[in-house]
Amino acid sequence: MRLDEMAKLLELEALTPTCAESLASEDITQGYASDLLSDVLAHAPAGGVLVTLQVHLNVIAVASHAGLRAVIFSSGRTPEPDVVERAAEEGLALFGARADTFEIVGRLYQFGLRGSTGTLGSTGACGHDGPEKLGP
Repeated sequence: MRLDEMAKLLELEALTPTCAESLASEDITQGYASDLLSDVLAHAPAGGVLVTLQVHLNVIAVASHAGLRAVIFSSGRTPEPDVVERAAEEGLALFGARADTFEIVGRLYQFGLRGSTGTLGSTGACGHDGPEKLGP
């Protein structure tokens, strides 16, 4: 999915309009959702999009280091001007969303984006393969 399509479908507000325009045709196929920046640094897919509640300057540093193309701030959270300015300097597209993280990630999945592993049903912590069947 192109970055501009994603922004339109999710009704996102471009917080770094110049970056959003210059990256509009970039294809985004993966995403990551986390508020723990060490987790983002270790697991977010390069070229992907991050969905987070965190709005401070360290988010920009981590997203840039991880090679992300965009960050979506969920639940109506808005970063301070210095955060937006740093993202623009780094060429990182920032977006604001009224929806919460769960809603945004669900819609991104519905639109075809996948997580860093790209699949569901891998062996989980309980040692079984795939999701359990519920009911008879």
